[in-house]
Amino acid sequence: MTEPTQTSAPSTAIIAGGCFWCVEAVFQSLRGVLALESGYCGGHQPNPTYREVCNGTTGHAEAIRIEFDSSQISYDDLLDVHFATHDPTQLNRQGNDIGTQYRSALYPLNDAQHESAKAAIIRSQPDWPAPIVTTIESFDIWYPAEDYHQRYWNGEGQRNSYCLAVIPPKIKKLQAKFADRLS
Repeated sequence: MTEPTQTSAPSTAIIAGGCFWCVEAVFQSLRGVLALESGYCGGHQPNPTYREVCNGTTGHAEAIRIEFDSSQISYDDLLDVHFATHDPTQLNRQGNDIGTQYRSALYPLNDAQHESAKAAIIRSQPDWPAPIVTTIESFDIWYPAEDYHQRYWNGEGQRNSYCLAVIPPKIKKLQAKFADRLS
C-alpha cells in the first residue's frame, strides 16, 4: 500500500511592473505557476475600477497575484523573472504607461518574502545601468480587476496594437533567460 502524497497549499506572490496585461503575459508560461489574477493593490480607495485606477487618483498599482507551486518555482525565481522582463529603473512608469498605477512594486505577504524582495533588488541591480526604483510596499487588500482584464493576452491582447508592441519583447527576454523554467 502506498502512502498518499501530501500536497502543500499553493504559495502566493503579488507583483506590479507596469500594465498588468503585460506582466500577466510573462508569468503565465512559467512552470509551477498555477493561477494568475490581474488586479489592484496599494491604494486608498475601496473597490476601485479600472477607469479610476487609470486616472491615477486611487493610489493603486496595476498588479498580478500569482498562485504558484513552490516545489516547482520559488518566490526568488518569480522575482528574478520580474526584474529581467520589465524596467525596474523607471519611476512610476513603464515605457509610455506613465503614472503611479504603473509603478514597479512588490507586495510581500510575509517576512520571508520581504527579505527575498530586498535581496532580489540587490541581486538585480548589476543588470541595470540606473538605480532600481522598485518599491517594497505593505500589502493591505487585493481587488481583482474586471473580468475582461483576466488572461487578456490570450484573447483580446492578440489584437491590441499596444500589447503586440510591448508583450512579445518581454516574452523573448523570458525565453532567452529562463527557458529552463517554461512549461
